Amino acid sequence: MRAKIVGMLAETFVHPGTGQTTGAIDLPVAREAATDYPFIAGSSLKGALLDDYRQQDDEGAKRIFGEQDNAGDLLVSDARLLLLPVRSLTSAFKWVTCPHLLERLERDLKRSGKADAGFNIPAVERKRALAGGSGRLFLEERSFEVTGDVPEDVVEAVGSLIPHKNVRERLGERLTILHDDDFAWFARYGLPVQARNVLDTNKKSENLWYEETLPPDTLMYSVLAQRNGKNGTLDDVKEKIGDYLQVGGNETVGQGWFSLGWRD
Repeated sequence: MRAKIVGMLAETFVHPGTGQTTGAIDLPVAREAATDYPFIAGSSLKGALLDDYRQQDDEGAKRIFGEQDNAGDLLVSDARLLLLPVRSLTSAFKWVTCPHLLERLERDLKRSGKADAGFNIPAVERKRALAGGSGRLFLEERSFEVTGDVPEDVVEAVGSLIPHKNVRERLGERLTILHDDDFAWFARYGLPVQARNVLDTNKKSENLWYEETLPPDTLMYSVLAQRNGKNGTLDDVKEKIGDYLQVGGNETVGQGWFSLGWRD
C-alpha cells in the first residue's frame, strides 16, 4: 500500500465537534469511545480535503474523492492525537504525549511502509515524566518527577511530522512523555472551553453556549493511501492541497486551521 503520513499542526483553535451535548459543555470535541482521546473522524477530514481540492479541480475531485455511487481513489484515516500542549509552571508550555500514542504512531508508520519507522517506545511510571531538565515538572496543577530525557529517536520521529523548521528545533526542549494514565487526565480535562454568545441589537444575550476546542500547537496526524494501485493520486492531492487545511467548525471566526507536514 502506498501511503503518506500527514502531520497536522494546529495553527488556531480547532473544534472537531460531535454535535451532541455532554454534561456542562454544550459542544464537546469528538473523542474516541475507549480512550477519550480527541480525534477527527476520517469522514470529516476527507470532507475538508475535498472542499479544498474541489476549488482547484472540480472534475479531478470526483475521481479522487468519489461520488455517491462510486468510491474514489483516496483513502483517508482518522486524524489521531500525538502531542497536546499543556500549560506548565516550569516553562511556557510542554508538548505532552504518552507511550500509547507513540506506539500507535510507530504502528501507523510501519503500516504505511516507512522503512525508518522504528524507534524505541520509552517506559515511564505514574507521577513521573521523561522531559528536559531535572527535578519537579509542573503541568497545570499536577506535578511530576523528571526521571530522564526523551530519547532522541522519539524526538526525531515526532519531529518528522512537524512542518515548520523552527518548531521542530524547539521540540526537544518541550517534549514530555507521561504514563498513559497520567496523560489521559490531560486529554479528558485539559482542553480549553470557550464561552460564546449571540447578542441581539440591544447587546443582550440571546444564546450563550460553551464550546470545547483543541488548542493551537496541538499535533495530530492522518494516513492517506491510494486505492486500486492508481499511481500519482497521493502526489496530486499533496500538490493541490498544499501547506494548510481548514477542518471542523467555526471557519468564519478563523478557527480550524492546520499546517500540514507531508511525509513520503
